[in-house]
Amino acid sequence: MSVRFRFTRLSQQVALGGGILILSTASITQASPNSNSRTLHNRSNLPIAEPKPEKVTKTLPADVPMPNQWEVKAPQGAPNVVIILLDDVGFAAPSAFGGAVKMPTAEKLASNGLRYNKFHTTALCAPTRASLKSGRNHHKVNMGSIPEIATGYAGNSTVVPDYAQPVAEILRLNGYNTGAFGKWHETPGRETTAAGPQTRWPTRQGFEKFYGFVGAEDNMWDPTIHDGVTVVDAPEKEGYHFTEDMTDQAIGWVRQQKSIKPDKPFFVYYSSAGAHSPHHVSKEWIAKYKGKFDQGWDVLRQQNLQNQIKAGIVPAGTPLAKTPDSVPSWNSLTDQQKRIYARQAEVFAAYVEHSDYEAGRLIQAIDDLGELDNTLVIYITGDNGASPEGDFSGHWNWNHFLNGVEETPDEQEKKLDEWGGPSTYPMYHLGWAIAFNSPFALSKQVAGDFGGTRNGTVIHWPERIKQGGGVRTQFSHVNDVAPTILEAANLPMPTTMHGIQQIPMQGTSLIYTFNDSNAKERHNTQYFEIIGNRGIYHNGWMARTTIMYPWEAPKKINSVEKDDGWQLYDTTKDFSLANDLAEQYPERLTAMKKIFMEQAIENQVLPLDDRLLQRLVPSVAGRPTLLGDRTSMDLYPGAWNMVEDSILNVKNTSNSITAYLDVKGRDEDGVIFSQGGRFGGWSLYVENSIPTYSYNYMGKIFTFKSKKSLPLGKSVVRFQLDYDGGGTGKGADAQMTLNGEVVAEGRLEKTIASRFSIDEGSDVGLDRGSAVTVKSIGPRRNSAYGGQIDKVTIQIYPKESDQNKV
Repeated sequence: MSVRFRFTRLSQQVALGGGILILSTASITQASPNSNSRTLHNRSNLPIAEPKPEKVTKTLPADVPMPNQWEVKAPQGAPNVVIILLDDVGFAAPSAFGGAVKMPTAEKLASNGLRYNKFHTTALCAPTRASLKSGRNHHKVNMGSIPEIATGYAGNSTVVPDYAQPVAEILRLNGYNTGAFGKWHETPGRETTAAGPQTRWPTRQGFEKFYGFVGAEDNMWDPTIHDGVTVVDAPEKEGYHFTEDMTDQAIGWVRQQKSIKPDKPFFVYYSSAGAHSPHHVSKEWIAKYKGKFDQGWDVLRQQNLQNQIKAGIVPAGTPLAKTPDSVPSWNSLTDQQKRIYARQAEVFAAYVEHSDYEAGRLIQAIDDLGELDNTLVIYITGDNGASPEGDFSGHWNWNHFLNGVEETPDEQEKKLDEWGGPSTYPMYHLGWAIAFNSPFALSKQVAGDFGGTRNGTVIHWPERIKQGGGVRTQFSHVNDVAPTILEAANLPMPTTMHGIQQIPMQGTSLIYTFNDSNAKERHNTQYFEIIGNRGIYHNGWMARTTIMYPWEAPKKINSVEKDDGWQLYDTTKDFSLANDLAEQYPERLTAMKKIFMEQAIENQVLPLDDRLLQRLVPSVAGRPTLLGDRTSMDLYPGAWNMVEDSILNVKNTSNSITAYLDVKGRDEDGVIFSQGGRFGGWSLYVENSIPTYSYNYMGKIFTFKSKKSLPLGKSVVRFQLDYDGGGTGKGADAQMTLNGEVVAEGRLEKTIASRFSIDEGSDVGLDRGSAVTVKSIGPRRNSAYGGQIDKVTIQIYPKESDQNKV
């Protein structure tokens, strides 16, 4: 499992300026289509208009020069660009930054490139991705949170505007080929159906090729994959894993692109799911970490800090910042809990290393093509800090956490041998998140703490970086990536795109740091805000206030209304944010708070909205829904992968499904309709000619079978749940009818309250992804129904007592 790519270096070095707008490249020289002359075109207004052909006045072809083909080419010497983005990894995990998880690809890139130990993200995945791809602050492009909790306010609508076009589109219109692979999570759920709009899909955001999943996470063993805007099946392959599949796709795309157009540069956005939940990885990788975390998270924090200092990543003398009292100590746990939680960390670490290895395969393929020297690789080892979303126990099925259901140690211990495999959907205990964010105190979602925002980043580009192996300590942010790419490609930031005036990029190109480790810092001011947790960096000082710790929500430790709890740190002397100077420098704190408000107003951060779980409900959050007040929905075969925001919400209310079938007497068995998957959902299907309904309560399956089989000809199968009401997740009485006759009855004592699944949607006529029933129905792939479905009708019957009470 070694990574073998070579690192060669060209002797010729090219110096670049420090600014983004390079006047010499605001225009290009391009051959006219009707002559051999050279015509000047402006790259500041995209797309570059094709010149109109000159009039031809001669009759014979021999008398008319053949015009040159019109083509926009990238500037001479423009590099290939590869962004590698990992997920929820944490500052103290990667070995390249002194961490406990082996990441040989990052290490080898760093040995011939640069490590940035003060590179920051936004503390949450979708906002980081929006800022990365646009070069602007996340609220400025309306991505103040994730689409699942979007509001109606501009900065939190999660609807990326057309006046802030992404760097991929700039590169595409300037002569690059562009491809995105892996996780996207930039499209509102209501825009992911055939009804569109597709404006915010990858293939409308600058990428000619997309192969991956659109949402926040996916099952690595049974993913829901889009190729472009089309749902496709994963390859049928023993031991299939999505990260390996997306890497194969990326490698194949790069090879094909270079085979056909060797002089045309490419841009690859390689967005790995590792190590967001679910932590899915094979046993061979997990075995490498057996016993490596038996010491527990408290000792691991100390070990991480010592190794970070030894590696030159953290200054000598840096203390560990004090963690909240609510984070349990390792010694307070039972022996059973220690066994379970150590296994959780082993799986996480294996997943991270596996993700790094797969990224290395892509780098190796680029090197094998002879392209690595002139490829700008930006490897960001996480889109935020390590995640505490496993709460106080971790989970074998993280869907339990989403629905407020606890797992017992006995239940988890039964799953230890399967942990990380296809029968689990795992996440680790929050204690590991704090340890993997050493030396900081907090985690993902906490925007005012570097544990939420600091991610080690490696930049590798042999043609421009004169001396590799160094560490860069200048403050940097994810919004610096796009300006860095534009300067590297010798391209200006366009003033208009597609006829729309563009707002300026807000990041700062990092090229000024490449060959000057002591260069004066240029990114001097940066605000942070996620769900009310906020901070402001300015000239080496950091002020912040924390509204709540994610694992204590909805409990608040400070409030937006009171604007209290502010702390102040001198980051030039206090790397870990351990020494609060707010009482010592009250005037400076007041000035910092004023700067935050100025930035908040400028970047449409306001109003500050610290609601979290409440915002899962669209009507409470104030975001539009696809269906509005509709209570009935007709669906037809070919409707696949409809996420929960694009279909009627059947949770916490009475509901029914009615299937109109035409039975021909052939092998009818298969799924009529399914929602969710193996770790939560429901399905109506026919098995052995018997209509059947299964409700998967997060791994526990309750099945209702008809006492009669399907007759030939037209049939109507109806299944109804009569919800108890009085809150969320309550029980329901169940009844199935076949052509008006009651054929099954029963009861569910509990129902799923919040989400059936983050990644798996609804399908008519099959069950794509993992199976709700945890088995195949009928002989066809995805349990596809073998008969004729005329129509499926979903209905809900809301009553006042049924309404969501979050």
